[in-house]
Amino acid sequence: MKKRLTSLVFAPVFFIIASLVLSIAITIYKVTPPAYAQTNAVALTNTTPLAVNNSTAATTEGLHVNKEVKYFDNASGYLVYPSTAATPTANSSNAATGKKLPAVIMIHENRGINDNIRSMARTLAKQAGYVVLAVDLFKGQSTTDPNQAALLVKTVRDNPQEAISNLQAGVKYVSSLPFVNASKIASLGWCFGGGQSLQLALHSEQHPLAATVLYYGTPLVTDKQALSNIKWPVLGIFGDHDQANPLPLINTFKAALDKSAVTNEILIYKGLGHAFANPSGANYAPQQTADAWQKTLTFLSKYLNH
Repeated sequence: MKKRLTSLVFAPVFFIIASLVLSIAITIYKVTPPAYAQTNAVALTNTTPLAVNNSTAATTEGLHVNKEVKYFDNASGYLVYPSTAATPTANSSNAATGKKLPAVIMIHENRGINDNIRSMARTLAKQAGYVVLAVDLFKGQSTTDPNQAALLVKTVRDNPQEAISNLQAGVKYVSSLPFVNASKIASLGWCFGGGQSLQLALHSEQHPLAATVLYYGTPLVTDKQALSNIKWPVLGIFGDHDQANPLPLINTFKAALDKSAVTNEILIYKGLGHAFANPSGANYAPQQTADAWQKTLTFLSKYLNH
């Protein structure tokens, strides 16, 4: 009888405790999923290579930056230029001289538009005072995975005309900007982008460029008849241990440019491999990269600023 009484006393207590635990569990379940969903949304946003809306313009450190400009079908570029270019003041150099600015079409490596390319675009705009459009040949995709990078490159090379049209549209876009000197436009690219910089040079009959720069561009074109389409100076930068561009191929490229009467400067750094100017790569050579960059600025200044 005593045992039964004890059970009757504690039964309501157990019921109350169970109800409280169930209530807390339901509350936790209701609160947790939104937090989990938000975390993943932020992660997806952070891995998106290009912003999804057009309200991405900002002015910082004397530069006007537009993270997304629509210049071609399914392609948005990263545009940066001195903030005084669009709204010149009495104290700005372009207002004083009345000169428009040169522009550079910057072409990414096989990883797509990433932080390194954006940083280089801002660096060039700030150091040289140019309008820089980093074009996008991967339709908004970027990657750190070499296998994915190879697939993205293959997609472009399987559709070469689309890539050429993309690059030509980039030239047309910057030419349309009221503060750009349309006769002073150059192209600059690294690795895959270096090869595309050369391709743009080969297909710019309708809008001739003022200069072409390629860092260890792949693939190199050595056909003299094709290279004869280039009517402006070319700067090529390589390492002599580049497996993608062996030294004999670089020398053949140089000889073909010479025979095609293309003004050129071919710089070959001893002991360096492919992509030596990429700070995230195993072959990165900071001292030689700094030297190559200064030579790039000098080359561009020679043909864009005069």
